[in-house]
Amino acid sequence: MSEDNIRYDQVKIICAEDCGNAPKKELLRAFNVAFVCNDIGLITETIIEDIQWNFIGNNVLQGKAQVFKMLEELIDNKPTELVISNIVTHGYSGSLNGILNLESNISYAFCNIYRFNSSLNKTKIKEITSYIIDISK
Repeated sequence: MSEDNIRYDQVKIICAEDCGNAPKKELLRAFNVAFVCNDIGLITETIIEDIQWNFIGNNVLQGKAQVFKMLEELIDNKPTELVISNIVTHGYSGSLNGILNLESNISYAFCNIYRFNSSLNKTKIKEITSYIIDISK
């Protein structure tokens, strides 16, 4: 994927003010914005090589290659707005929930649960469990 596919200027990002007051909260905010905006570089920096991503009721991705393949498949879904409602972190764990609105009038409410590879500030995401609900009108 080239930088031409990064769409930061095309997506409205709304995040509660208290969501950025800790390094791990900032990591989760940045990761979710990068995911929505298709920023492979930032995603690469924030996840470990053998990441596991479990989409409840759907499938499990194992490793960066599968995550990037999923992003390739989602490239035609044009996001218009990401609303981050809450970010919570503690030790090796974190969570983030919000709503993603797409250009095609499709909206998803989601909650992601994260496991970090370290409890320290210089950490990466090693596991994600995603709960996603289509809330389109």
